[in-house]
Amino acid sequence: MTASANNLRNERGAVANLVRALAAITLLARLAVLVGRQPVFSQSSRPVTLKAPPVVVAEAAGQVPFPIQIEPADAVPRNSFVRVRGLPPMAALSEGYVIAAGSWAVPISALPELKLSLPVASAGRSEVTILLVAVDGAVLVETKTAVTVAVAAAASPARERSAAPAGGAAMLRAGVPVDLGSARQEPAPPPVVPRSVPHDRERAMRLLAKGNEQLDEGNISAARLFFERAADAGLAEGAMALAATFDAAELGRLNVRGIKADSKLARQWYERARQLGAGAADERLRRLGAN
Repeated sequence: MTASANNLRNERGAVANLVRALAAITLLARLAVLVGRQPVFSQSSRPVTLKAPPVVVAEAAGQVPFPIQIEPADAVPRNSFVRVRGLPPMAALSEGYVIAAGSWAVPISALPELKLSLPVASAGRSEVTILLVAVDGAVLVETKTAVTVAVAAAASPARERSAAPAGGAAMLRAGVPVDLGSARQEPAPPPVVPRSVPHDRERAMRLLAKGNEQLDEGNISAARLFFERAADAGLAEGAMALAATFDAAELGRLNVRGIKADSKLARQWYERARQLGAGAADERLRRLGAN
């Protein structure tokens, strides 16, 4: 009986040791998984910080720098990128691509020269979130800024009337004879449309290419903004492309759905394209005129 008891105790001890060994192995495996999940930059003693100005002030239809800094640069995990959320509707960044309305993904290499462009109809304040995102989608760090868009001040009609020189009615009240016909203002000459110089043309062609990329992805609002900037730089193709996004016939040809055509704006931009030297604008203007 004594030998049997000893054997039983030995067997129980061996089982207990085996259980403890298995528990230790399981614990080590869990620790290895947890270590593997830690962000890459945690191996560095220097934390990564994301910096942006508290407020970015811009005017409608303008372009302003949109500075974002990541420090220290050498502690940023490889293949990370910056996500910007909450931009005003139809706003566009000079680099990156659209994820959703008001949301852009920007490569870190493009941050030093990043600019924000705003459409004519922009106004108000937008709260913007800027995130540093790892390649696996994990948010590493984030910060916030605000974009305040001011409408360019226009002279009020009352101020314009008070600043205007005395007309025929004022001279008549003073008892001075005046020829009202000669007092009429001559019509203003047509505006001189600047042509693009080679450097501006290269930049405008890049804007046109970005607009076409957005158009291919179905982002009509972003495409229009790039086309408008190309047209403002004196590129006839930019004005033609912008006009086409308002032209019902061209939208149908491009198989675009859900975008409302606007013949008035289409005609306006075709006129601009014709001023910039686009020969195809005449035919499209004739077609619009017939509708």
